Amino acid sequence: MSAIRMPRVATVQFKPLRTKGAGRIAFLIVTSVLMLVPMYLLVVSAFKSQQDILAHPFSLSPDQLTTQYLQKAWTNPDFNILKGYAVTALFVVSVNVLSVALAGPVSYVIARRSERRYRMLLLLFVAGTFIPSQVLVIPVVYTLKFLGLMGTIPGFVLFETTLTLPFSIFLYAGYIMTIPASLDEAAAVDGAGQHRIFWSIVFPLMKPAVVTMVILNTFSVWNDFVNPQIILGPGSGLYTVTTGVYAAVSQYSTDYTVVFPTLLLAVAPLLVVFVLLQRHVISGLTAGATKG
Repeated sequence: MSAIRMPRVATVQFKPLRTKGAGRIAFLIVTSVLMLVPMYLLVVSAFKSQQDILAHPFSLSPDQLTTQYLQKAWTNPDFNILKGYAVTALFVVSVNVLSVALAGPVSYVIARRSERRYRMLLLLFVAGTFIPSQVLVIPVVYTLKFLGLMGTIPGFVLFETTLTLPFSIFLYAGYIMTIPASLDEAAAVDGAGQHRIFWSIVFPLMKPAVVTMVILNTFSVWNDFVNPQIILGPGSGLYTVTTGVYAAVSQYSTDYTVVFPTLLLAVAPLLVVFVLLQRHVISGLTAGATKG
């Protein structure tokens, strides 16, 4: 009598679906802690004495906190923080205006043309985002000296604007590709030229991307230390926030009651801007990366 063969049943292996998600959450938590702990120490230490900073760096006792060191940093004779704010704000506004004026039209042309050379041009700008600005300092110094712009505001603004163009063009072009070309065609039928079509129709629709780039460029210019230190130099008498902080705390590098309050005053405007406008940054980056 032949044996009865039972049908082979395929075994199903159940993989834990939550493992991958838990790993991501753990990674985000660790990354957030690594980012927030230095900021926490900076803020808390700005209100402590030297002894409390060294003995209890992480403590947050109201008895240890005082604003006297922050007030001294505000009136530090070695660095006028208000002048540093004004000079840096001038650079930030100038760079953002030039960056939008130059990157916007270029991005529009690249996004609306289907020829291969325009795609190659976009890739060229994308490649520019991988070049560290420090690599360009030496040739830029020679160029600015030749043009007579070394140690001047126009020279520094032009260099900083150049650094913002690759990523600005990449983000703007990606965002413009999400805007229907039929809007351009309708405006062209009404007799509008390319220049008017961009600035009157396309550019207003680019607000999320423009706001994002303005914020990112503001952070970049505000935090830049190497470029203003080299291009402007101490001889120009112009101090940005970062170079001014360096001049103020370099001789007091072991006096934390000078270092931490000065650093907090330097980054405080950026913290306020980021907290208020972080939604625009995220939405602009997401929209600009959805197509292109």
